[in-house]
Amino acid sequence: MTTAIDTNVIVALWGVDVSLNTRAQSALEDALEQGRLVIAAPVFAELIAAPGQNQTFVNSFLRGSGINIDWVLDENMWRTAGEAFQAYAARRRRQRDLGPRRILADFLIGAHALLRGYRLLTLDNNLYRAAFPRLTLVSP
Repeated sequence: MTTAIDTNVIVALWGVDVSLNTRAQSALEDALEQGRLVIAAPVFAELIAAPGQNQTFVNSFLRGSGINIDWVLDENMWRTAGEAFQAYAARRRRQRDLGPRRILADFLIGAHALLRGYRLLTLDNNLYRAAFPRLTLVSP
């Protein structure tokens, strides 16, 4: 079984919240015991943009953690992400939601996991459950 990893799980490993860090580490170890770990290309881009990080560090971290990068996002993934993003924007307008806005990368991450048949390890179940109801989610 392959598990795709959302950016927020890896960033939690690097954060100062010990409880969240421990939960994220445990979830990654559990997922690795069950199969492959992978991130979508947008996750890599977000990770190198994280405060204090760079490509060298991220590449080393991923290699050391056994996490592969899937660089290929095909047309179907872009279309699926766009449709989910469109539906999210419509829900946000209808509900007059003033919460944090989501970015396209979130929907690319979800579409990637869904269309590849992967589980998604994330700290953001509500977003992915609403946008991709058929996607299997795993939480730390």
